[in-house]
Amino acid sequence: MRIRTLIVDDEPLARDRVKRFLRDENDIQVIGECGNGKEAVAAIRERHPDLVFLDIQMPEKNGFEVVRSLDEGRMPAVIFVTAYDQYALQAFDVHALDYLLKPFNRDRLHRAVSHAREQIESRRIGQLDERLASLIKDLKAEKKYLERLVVKSVGRVFFLKTDEIDWIEAAGNYVKLHSGREAHMIRETMNGIEAKLNPEKFLRIHRSTVVNIDRIKELHPMFSGDYSVILRNGTELALSRNYRERLLELFENQA
Repeated sequence: MRIRTLIVDDEPLARDRVKRFLRDENDIQVIGECGNGKEAVAAIRERHPDLVFLDIQMPEKNGFEVVRSLDEGRMPAVIFVTAYDQYALQAFDVHALDYLLKPFNRDRLHRAVSHAREQIESRRIGQLDERLASLIKDLKAEKKYLERLVVKSVGRVFFLKTDEIDWIEAAGNYVKLHSGREAHMIRETMNGIEAKLNPEKFLRIHRSTVVNIDRIKELHPMFSGDYSVILRNGTELALSRNYRERLLELFENQA
């Protein structure tokens, strides 16, 4: 039996890594790739894959939003690919769901595929639907988002409330937190800081930019359908096309 497989990740190198490791799995047939959650929902509905490698942190829709968007009874087997926090990893274990923690190796992927193969061959996908629904419910109920960050600056250590952050930008192995006229560096990745912040308050607008929604004043249309985001303090930020739809939906819903 050929296992029709879809790979979903917004990072091309991450998708290539999964494809490279899957070459050793003779019964896996990769039928497509998607770079964001919206594309993933459309591809799953159209192509009906047996198995999906699903990244959690993505533009348009995250991995959990993709699952929530799918029709009941048509759920493929899912292997989550994640850099998520420890609570989420424990939740995956409790609900017997497979995940690959970045960076993963060939052996770890092979074990996840073996488990998924058993799920598919024994046609226990209905049970998988229930576990996915329970996982999402638990994560939604229990997820605790950061309310303050510990910042070290010029020989002092202090707390910075997340509500005081205007926007965040990537800076190599660090992120820069912009708060009023000050900027503070902490060692963290953009995916890491985004996962810890309340998505109802902070929104990714670019691969290297997260913005406090309450600080947004207006959007300015640019050439070729691009936009710039103007904050209340006058800061102008670029809005990437990959993240445009979520921000536009937010403005439309509040209009």
